[in-house]
Amino acid sequence: MQDFLFSIYPWLKIGHVIFMVFWLAGLFMLPRQCIYMLDHESGSVGEAKWAERMGKLRKIILTPSMIIVWVLGLTLAYSIGAFSQGWFHGKLTLVLALTGYHGWLVAQTKKMARGERPLSEKRLRMIGEVPGLILVLVVALVYLKPF
Repeated sequence: MQDFLFSIYPWLKIGHVIFMVFWLAGLFMLPRQCIYMLDHESGSVGEAKWAERMGKLRKIILTPSMIIVWVLGLTLAYSIGAFSQGWFHGKLTLVLALTGYHGWLVAQTKKMARGERPLSEKRLRMIGEVPGLILVLVVALVYLKPF
């Protein structure tokens, strides 16, 4: 099995990177969409349109991409024996944190779709930077393998 996985390793890695880009693009977009929704009154047509857009982003891009990233990432890790390497533990911790952020952000957007406003524009702008910071750390771990 491991020989087969190793033989398709480049394709697994390509898929992993592509769906990681989709996932992170969605995580960059979702807080921005929340900011746009803040401009509309609760119960308005504009709010309903933004709630629908956020729902589609979550269901069509974000969650499927996250699942594919996890499946391909764990498969890649297994195929190269990364589970015993320190850099991988760091990456795994950061991806777990990003997954938690994803879940938290989805919960916030669902609240907003119900008319609640749990986050201010300033806070949304700040939390919108989280995926970028985690991306920098993950890329550094993967390419430098410092430990």
